[in-house]
Amino acid sequence: MQAQPGAEPSTTLINRDAVVYSAVTGKVYAVDKAHSAVWIIGADGEAKSVKVGAGPEAIAVNTVTRKVYVASSTAANVSVLDGKTDAVVATVPTAARPYAIAVDVLANKVYVSNTFSNMLTVIDGATNAATNIKTGSADAIVVDAEAGKVYLLGYETDALTVLDTDSGALSKLSAGAMHLWGLALNRAAGKLYVTHVQDGNLGVVDLKAQHETTVPAGAIPSAVAVDAATGRVYVANYGSGTVTVVDGATDRGDTIVKVGNHPQAIAIDRRRDIVAVANTMDNTVSLIDGKTARVWKTLPAGEHPYALAVNEETQRIYVANLAANVGGKAFTVISEGVE
Repeated sequence: MQAQPGAEPSTTLINRDAVVYSAVTGKVYAVDKAHSAVWIIGADGEAKSVKVGAGPEAIAVNTVTRKVYVASSTAANVSVLDGKTDAVVATVPTAARPYAIAVDVLANKVYVSNTFSNMLTVIDGATNAATNIKTGSADAIVVDAEAGKVYLLGYETDALTVLDTDSGALSKLSAGAMHLWGLALNRAAGKLYVTHVQDGNLGVVDLKAQHETTVPAGAIPSAVAVDAATGRVYVANYGSGTVTVVDGATDRGDTIVKVGNHPQAIAIDRRRDIVAVANTMDNTVSLIDGKTARVWKTLPAGEHPYALAVNEETQRIYVANLAANVGGKAFTVISEGVE
């Protein structure tokens, strides 16, 4: 999410997709803003840096074509990498400063929001041709490829913008409150989850009924993640230093887990039922046991962790560090103490 006054540790842009793991390539990709590059880390731990556009913010992977897309804000473009060779095979200009990015693997399209712009850039994955659609500003994008829908979240609104990928029609979907931050989809349950900074709630949107209810969370709920295996929903409460655990079947959030200072990102290891939480202001990652809903371990994570990715095969956690914005280390690998 873009930095908001009084809610973030920095005035720079940060993005939950600054580090991602791709099971199809077996690699982790992490932005390196200071060097206009992306770090690519293999399963063997070997890392290499690949130059992309200036100011890389977010990464998305097409799990079918194995192409990797890097949105670079300062350069106003998206770099396209071959997931096999790691080479940049195309550079696609965007409407303004790209920020959020998501892939429709069925249609082979890439959706890119642009900071301080009302334009959504759509990239054809086959040709790398780009078109722009006037959708309004977006800070997060979720694609439901099977339903043919793209959901756009804007911080300064109380509704989601919905793009029908077949017809191109735009519509609005109430999210229940102003100042929206996190967005996650549980397609099996037919629900969207939206965090409300303003009222400290989690909005639960029933996509079939087009109806929204709220679940109490904590102060300044930020990131939200869904464990598709268990149906549980995890909400990081930036202001209260907690994680709210919501039962996806009942939409009750009775379990509150105390974590570190200003939690801001969540990643789930579904194989081991472990939830990793990045605590931005105390430089740690909390590991929550999904079965007991208790903190299992708290581990050092570099300077100001703000995004997470989990490689379930190697049981390593990869952390994007805010210190990278001023020339510090771009990412931290957590392996010891995770097993």
